[in-house]
Amino acid sequence: MDALPTIRWYCRELWNQWRYELIPELLSPQIVLRGSLGVDVRGHEGFRCYIQMVQRAFPNFHNTIEQVIAQDERLAVHLTYRGIHSGPLFDHQATGKRVEYSGIALFRVADTVIREGWVLGDTVALWKQLSLPPLEWPVT
Repeated sequence: MDALPTIRWYCRELWNQWRYELIPELLSPQIVLRGSLGVDVRGHEGFRCYIQMVQRAFPNFHNTIEQVIAQDERLAVHLTYRGIHSGPLFDHQATGKRVEYSGIALFRVADTVIREGWVLGDTVALWKQLSLPPLEWPVT
């Protein structure tokens, strides 16, 4: 099974186009995702809340797949994230600053749906570009 088309669709349509209606088609109902912003996601509703948080903060958010390494149902995806901080992000109000930072996402795809994800973005670069202090852990 080639999992790459699922990941391309996920990045291009769900994240770059905010097509929430694709959540049931692309994600397992038991999706488990750990985001680099310190957010743990479980299930479709948890994922919807996570993506809405990112959309509020970066309405023009865009990710680009730079490189993919795939083995069976597991993929490592190098991504570049871009956007303008136009809304609240945790306790920080919009800065209006443009950001661009890199990350790696590890996915497990089975039966054409994403079952697990672990996103490791360069949040140090993100916070520096926003001129904000690093996040205090744990984030709630």
